[in-house]
Amino acid sequence: MAFIDAARAARSRLPDLWTLGALLIAAAILTPIFAVGWMAFFPRENIWPHLLATVLPGYVWNSVILMAMTGLGAAMIGTGAAWLTVMTDFPGRRFFDWAMLAPLAVPAYIGAYALTDFLEYSGPVQVGLRELFGWRDSRDYWFPEIRTIWSAGFVLTLSLYPYVYLLARAAFREQSVCALEVARSLGCGPWETFFRVALPLARPAVAAGVAVVMMETLNDFGAVDYFAVRTLTAGVFSVWLEGSNVGGAAQISCVILVFVLLLIGLESAGRRGRRFHSLSRRYRPIERTRLAGWRGRAACLACAAPLLFGFVLPMLVIGARALERPEGWLAPAFHEAAVRTVWLGAAAALIAVTAGLFLAFGARRAEGRAPVLIARATMIGYAAPGAVLAVGVLIPLAALDRTIHYTMLDLFGFGTGLLLTGSAAAVIFAYVVRFNAIAYGALDGALGRVTPSMDMAARTLGSGPGGALRRVHLPIISGSMATAAILIFVDAVKELPATLILRPFNFSTLATYVYDYAGREHLAEAAPAALTIVAVGLLPVAILVRGLGGRRPGEAPPD
Repeated sequence: MAFIDAARAARSRLPDLWTLGALLIAAAILTPIFAVGWMAFFPRENIWPHLLATVLPGYVWNSVILMAMTGLGAAMIGTGAAWLTVMTDFPGRRFFDWAMLAPLAVPAYIGAYALTDFLEYSGPVQVGLRELFGWRDSRDYWFPEIRTIWSAGFVLTLSLYPYVYLLARAAFREQSVCALEVARSLGCGPWETFFRVALPLARPAVAAGVAVVMMETLNDFGAVDYFAVRTLTAGVFSVWLEGSNVGGAAQISCVILVFVLLLIGLESAGRRGRRFHSLSRRYRPIERTRLAGWRGRAACLACAAPLLFGFVLPMLVIGARALERPEGWLAPAFHEAAVRTVWLGAAAALIAVTAGLFLAFGARRAEGRAPVLIARATMIGYAAPGAVLAVGVLIPLAALDRTIHYTMLDLFGFGTGLLLTGSAAAVIFAYVVRFNAIAYGALDGALGRVTPSMDMAARTLGSGPGGALRRVHLPIISGSMATAAILIFVDAVKELPATLILRPFNFSTLATYVYDYAGREHLAEAAPAALTIVAVGLLPVAILVRGLGGRRPGEAPPD
């Protein structure tokens, strides 16, 4: 009897199938990160001293400068626009309230192609200047160089500032009006109230947005490659694809991961001990300051400028190029790339949402904090650049390919070849690793809405974990699952670095299609794919705009 009781107690301490499945999924997602570290510390050919003595300092310097430029620029544009749309009233405020998110739909590499095409020697700006002033060639006038780190920073800032805008807007809307009124009663003007009260209260949200912007800047490859800026991510491509040294690429990838962890640590440390609470339980409608005359026009211009250069101008340039070659919409290569992109993104979204559901539900059922911490650790894939994940994905899958090939050869007399790395499986796996954080974060938050009493009621009625998930949890979290799937699909459509490294030979997605043609200065041929990517990218913008419609506590519905 004692033996039976001990056996039952041991079984009760073992993880159930859901928790075990969640741990296996977490191990698969974290494997690429550990693989990068292993290859960096134990390379076949150690070129670290050579990298340190030659190219690595330049890569680091360019990356730091670019991150500082985009972080500062996005902070200024995003925070300023958020304050204007939330706390002031000026002509066009309601339009700009949601339109400021539109540049999120334009990947930075498409913005880079459009800006260069607009400003280069044969572009409309310089052609118009030559016709206006009678200049014959570039020797008759000076025009700033387009392909520089400053242009890269400009494009990345306009593409990424909505991250700061979104978080700062939410922070300003949630602030207590009482704190602002107290500041004004003590003699603070509008600017002093903003800098001494509103901005410090919103600082954690702004810092989080800037951290995301800087990590996305570190991840970018298409824009910096087009502007010939040698960053750490560009260095991964150079060392791996041009130098054929996987260990060196892994070592540069580890440097990138150090930067990512440093950014996350700095953002967390900045919030430690600086928590701001609203002590008032009364929320009243925000009394927006009316900006009339030149102040209203200045506010309108301040919001219109980033929207114009970040969304309208790229769309006009790409649209004009698409009209030059309308037959590009009928090109078989474009249709093949579109079909591949759709099924790759759909497969990645389906797998990632399923994996995220296992992670969230398994961690919910697990005993202790360890499974929850492991599940949350998988979110680091979203912070890791696509090029880094590509390095970590390719080597383990190549080793698995060799194992399967030689096993089949020994057992059945025929090999399977590059079963994983020679197909789209590696690309899909990289997408799942990178965007799993979206699925897990959404589903973990959605499962938090399911109270423990619901689980107990399902158990009382005879439902096991699977039955409770199917009958109780899924109806509640289905909306979050659909939203996560859409966001993952859109991010997969836009993903360039990982796709470039992992795609099979003669395999193009919309992102690589645009990159291949634009890199050869054939923007007209790339325009249909670029417009398709932007059209798909508008889906999450629409979701965010719908979410912006929520009212502040105490705020009356709009007339």
